[in-house]
Amino acid sequence: MGDYEEVKEIKKPMRFERILQGDIPKGREGKHKGIIRQLLSDIAELPLGSALKIPLAELPDSKENIRAALSRAGRQNHLNLATSSNKDFLFVWEAPPKTSREDL
Repeated sequence: MGDYEEVKEIKKPMRFERILQGDIPKGREGKHKGIIRQLLSDIAELPLGSALKIPLAELPDSKENIRAALSRAGRQNHLNLATSSNKDFLFVWEAPPKTSREDL
């Protein structure tokens, strides 16, 4: 059998840290988790035709960021949430399901 020369590969050092897949955090644990969880809980308790009236001064972040986080959470929970605001308050409610043109 023939002689062969073993070729050693020179590996570059990794740029990023390695982690075991089991140690990867699962799910989105954003900084708005607490307020969004509270809002979703309160929305679930609303009677039909009512909305939450949330003072902007009590929000932990801008109304735009809270709206975006609430929108993501609503989609994940299959809720059709609607929002409105003025200079002092953010209003949130569960809107009726959207209908498609095919339903008409």
